[in-house]
Amino acid sequence: MPFTKFVDYLNLEKKYSSHTVLAYKKDLESFFNFASEEFGYSKEAIKNVNYSVIRSWIITLVDNGISNRSINRKISSLKSYFKFLLKTKQIEINPLTKHKSLKTDKKVQVPFSEKEIENVLDLLNETRDFVGTRNKLIVELFYSTGIRRAELLNLKTQDVSITGKTIKVLGKRNKERILPLLPSVIETIKIYLDFRESLNFSENSNIFFLTEKGSPIYETLVYRIITGYFKSVSEKVKKSPHILRHSFATHLLNEGASLNAVKELLGHSSLASTQVYTHNSIRQLKDVHRSTHPRSNK
Repeated sequence: MPFTKFVDYLNLEKKYSSHTVLAYKKDLESFFNFASEEFGYSKEAIKNVNYSVIRSWIITLVDNGISNRSINRKISSLKSYFKFLLKTKQIEINPLTKHKSLKTDKKVQVPFSEKEIENVLDLLNETRDFVGTRNKLIVELFYSTGIRRAELLNLKTQDVSITGKTIKVLGKRNKERILPLLPSVIETIKIYLDFRESLNFSENSNIFFLTEKGSPIYETLVYRIITGYFKSVSEKVKKSPHILRHSFATHLLNEGASLNAVKELLGHSSLASTQVYTHNSIRQLKDVHRSTHPRSNK
């Protein structure tokens, strides 16, 4: 494919995660297939497409029911590719210079309540086998550390320190951070590791989370674990690992944690990213302000 050098650039220079690079690659291949089939572009000529071809692709995506948010993400991948071509002097004009993103509705992430999370953990406490303990630990780690799904999937056994009461996480752009573990989570880790040892998994011994067959866990399994348990206790439309991360941040802010501290725990590079999680805590502050200020009833 014509994107090999660009993919190498994302991996080696930008140091993007493997999941991010794969997403970029899929978006670019999707565009290449369209330009090749509809307009006859070759692999070598794809870098010389004009905006009318890109616009036709966007129209096709809209007609196929792809959301504006997903289309914007695909175009963002394409923008990055053309910026790379400009940087490496392979083109002189970026066809997306004047492109404007499609309008999207503001997405409001509704966190799980503390009660909903407690109810799920109560359900998980009833299971005392390998799978049940592993699933409980997954929920506890998401909620008590705020890690991303990709970060959980990439956890290695050496990244978890019981004596240090911490985990080492490899975040976006290969940025490492050390996160503290709660005593209750450490206890679950000990039980999980005992189960692992008794099952004698040797082939993937460096991977922290495994299936009951000893294979590394995978994205869809983690998603099914979270949605499976939370659908029995919550009526919220969206139930996913990211909502647990959102719940972690929101609940910390509600209890008085500083925005900067939450930023560091989440592994954000700027406070602007963390501020997305503040709308619920601001709502609570408004309630407190309304109920306690001397002039609230004036």
